[in-house]
Formats: sequence, structure tokens, C-alpha cells
Amino acid sequence: MPISAEVLTNPKAERIRRVADLANRRSRERYGRFLVEGPQSVREAVLCRPDVVRDVYVTVDGDEPDSPISFVAAAKIAGQALNTGIYVHKITAQVMARISTDAQGIVAVGDLGAMVGSDSGVGAGVGETTGGAADRRAAADGGTDENGSVVHNDATHNDATHGDADARGASGMIAAFWQVRDPGNAGTVIRVADAAGCRAVVFVDDCVDMFNPKVIRATAGSLFHLPVLTMRTDEFFDWAKNGDRPVIAADVHGTELRRPESLPDVLAAWAQPEGIEREPSPVVLFGNEARGLADDVLARVGRIVSIPIYGRAESLNLATSASAMLMSMAMAAHRAGRHAA
Repeated sequence: MPISAEVLTNPKAERIRRVADLANRRSRERYGRFLVEGPQSVREAVLCRPDVVRDVYVTVDGDEPDSPISFVAAAKIAGQALNTGIYVHKITAQVMARISTDAQGIVAVGDLGAMVGSDSGVGAGVGETTGGAADRRAAADGGTDENGSVVHNDATHNDATHGDADARGASGMIAAFWQVRDPGNAGTVIRVADAAGCRAVVFVDDCVDMFNPKVIRATAGSLFHLPVLTMRTDEFFDWAKNGDRPVIAADVHGTELRRPESLPDVLAAWAQPEGIEREPSPVVLFGNEARGLADDVLARVGRIVSIPIYGRAESLNLATSASAMLMSMAMAAHRAGRHAA
């Protein structure tokens, strides 16, 4: 599919207004579309989920049809998009500013219907999921010439830093987050779960919209690497029980009847001969940024585990807790050579 010869110059055009309105949840639901901002997120959407991307918009230097794309990184992504059949539109800097102030020269419009649906092998049964998989990075590579114009070819993209499907699923974990409300936190924990090789992420109960542009930016592309499901609390526990997935709650205090185990003790037990093999792949559940997990939620989990604090800080924030626990558990699983079933 060719790049559009026309440069879109009118910030008040109906098409531009609709794209800009995707920052609003009601508009996303009305049009069935969502906005992806910035080179990193757009690149991962194009490479990992080209089936989701409907249009790419890039800033150009001028308003003539042959105006070059302003940023080399954006031009390379535009070439990759063209090779996967995605329509690319040239727009002026003024038009881009109307769409997004966080674009860094490139945005994409995604299809909500294509993004929400398949459980991608995690056996959702309930809720919704974004689908996605890291090994979808089979888009044709592209680039730019010395003038910053789009160049595209038939080479296959192959980025070893993203690993393969077996390496990603080695821990077998699923990360879950209950009533996460802050967009930056939500995006960051998706990125952390991706880095830890989790098979999926679950947003439980009343959480922020995962298609909020701030969430997508904070994932740095990880939203397009692994399934992200949404469930109500009862659905979540039914899903975990039906899938024989033990739920481990990350909580510093526990309840009056159940004190938390220390994460180092849990990992030490896993390190014993065959210790980790006796543990089914868990779902690790984290709580709300301010309130943690409610007692009635903690009463339904299999184990409660806390991260020890050795200094004088009262607590860790959500993103730090998720990073420490998920990465520690993932490293223990990889060290033991454990693989997801």
C-alpha cells in the first residue's frame, strides 16, 4: 500500500479531529479505535501487531508531496508499515500538534476490535484481552535514505534482543493487578511483566482503561507483546481456579489471620532440589496503589508474599514492587530451568 502523496495541512479537518479525539475514552469506544504515540510504541505495534494498526501518521518538513519525513526513526517505521500493508499519511508539524504533543513525529491509529478478543493461548474463558505476541515480529524491515525519505524492502525483521517464544514463557507466570487507577503505573507494570517473561497480564476489577494513551506510552511497546486481559474480581478467581492457577498475593501486611511469607524464603524453597517443579506456574496479584489488596481479596488467594524492606522506607510503590517480585521470581524460574506447560 503506497504512502499518501498528499500532505495533510489542516488541523481542523474532520479526519484529524477524530484522531485527536481518541485521547478520550468515549471517542475510543464510539469509533472503535485507539491512539498509539511515539516511535517506540508505534514501532512495536507495526512489528508485533500489524493486524491491529489501521493508519500511521508522520510529520514531514513542508507541505509539498515530496516533503521528506522529519525524523529518521519515524521514516524507518513508516517503511516497515508500508511493507505490511499499512497506510501511511504525511502531516505537517501543526497537524501533529493537534493530534498529540507526545508524538515525537509519529502516531498510529489502532483497531480496538482487532486488539480485544483472542486469549492467545492463556485460556481466558472470561474477560477481554489484547491478544498480542512477541514472536509476531515478522514485519518487513524498512528504513530511510540519506534525505530522510522512506525506503522499504522485502527483508525480514529479526531482533534477537526480544528473545523467542520459549524464553518468554520460561517462568510461566501471569501478573495481575487489582484496581490499578494511575495510567503511568498501569503502563509500567505491563512493561515489567513483559520484561519478566510473563505469559499475560490481567487487570482486575475497576482499573484504568488500558487504551488510555498515557498507559500505552508507559508500556513502551509492551502492550503489543503479550495478552492483557480485563476481568471482574469474581471472574478472576473463577478463571484462576478453573485453570489450576494458584494465586500469590503481593502484600506487605497480610491479614490478622494470615501473615505474609517473605519473598527470599519463597525463592529459597524454590531453589531446593525439585522445589520449583512442585510449584505450578502462579498468578501474582498486586493491589491498588494507595490501598493495596482488600482483606476479602486476600482471603481468596493461596499465598501471601511480601518483599522485605531493609532500610527505613515505609513501603515500595506499585511499579517497584512489581519489578522486584516479578523479576526475582522470573530469575529463580529461569535458573531452575522451569518452563511453562
